[in-house]
This record gives sequence, structure tokens and C-alpha cells, in this order.
Amino acid sequence: MKQDILIVDAYNMIGNWPELGRLKQQERLPEARDQLLNMLANYHKLRESIIYVVFDAMYVPGISKSYQQYDLNITWTNWDETADSYIEKLAKKLQTRFTQVTVATSDQAEQWTIFSEGALRIPAGELLRDIERAQNEVKQTAREFADKGLVRKSPWNDQQLYKLEKLRDQLMGPQAPARQKLKRKRKK
Repeated sequence: MKQDILIVDAYNMIGNWPELGRLKQQERLPEARDQLLNMLANYHKLRESIIYVVFDAMYVPGISKSYQQYDLNITWTNWDETADSYIEKLAKKLQTRFTQVTVATSDQAEQWTIFSEGALRIPAGELLRDIERAQNEVKQTAREFADKGLVRKSPWNDQQLYKLEKLRDQLMGPQAPARQKLKRKRKK
């Protein structure tokens, strides 16, 4: 299987996702950026994709750096380079026979360049729906487990711990060194 790589045009998402767009309009752009990164970090945990987030330096001039945060690869472009041109180069570099690059953008011009390199494209709205769908799947699974009694809502009680210890003894055998230490501590 190919490794999935997602490249996100950050300000494109902020401008197209309603909640983040409102923050930008209220001149709360740093908060919108933080929320975007948090949403993508949670999405990364659910989908196991490598995610690159590219911020255009036009909104924060003077910053040009790449770093990792929240298991995301974050890049601020040079002041004279657009996010689109950076993403095009990055997609070309990362698209190999072992990887499948998907670019999250709604920029019309960038779409054709991305396709010609073999990468896929996902519009901003579709990525947001995919993130929400993934989060809902996790919540639904948690509800199903809770309904079946498979998830404890309170700490283990003594009787349950005793049963688990007996089961572990059966599986590990009486000679397990870690088990021996635990029994000695309880006797004291």
C-alpha cells in the first residue's frame, strides 16, 4: 500500500471553512490558525496520514521556516513565494510510486498542476466533511462500545482487579518476574 500524504493550503482552508472564516473576519487570525492545526492534528490521529500544512507568508511577513508541531509538518513560505508555488514543488517532490499525495486546496489554477504531477486534489469543503465524518465515526464507535458495556465509565473496582490479576496469572504463568514482585508488595 502507498503512504498517504496530505498537503494543506492553510489559508485556503481558513477562508473556506465557515468557523475559521468567521474568526479571520473578526481579526482573530492566530486563533483560526491554531484551530486549523488542532483539527488537522486530530485528523492525523484518526487517519494516520503524513500531513504538511503550508502557510503563505503574505499574512505574516518575515517568517520563513519549517517545523513539526502536533505531528504535523508546518511550513511558512518565504515572503516572495506563494503557498501555491511551494505546494506545487512539494507535491512534485513527495509524489512517488510509494506515496500518494493529496492536496487540499480550492485554488483553480493549482488544481491542474497538481493533477499533472500525479497527485490528487481535495477541495476545502470536502476535507472539512471528511474530518467531521472521521470524528463522528470515532464518537459513534465509542457510543456502541459504551452501549455494549465494553467501556468502563468509572475506575475498576477491587473485584474486577482481582479477576484481571487471576486471568493474567493464568496467561503469564506463576513464574513471571513482574508478577512475583507485585505479590510480594501486596503481602507487606
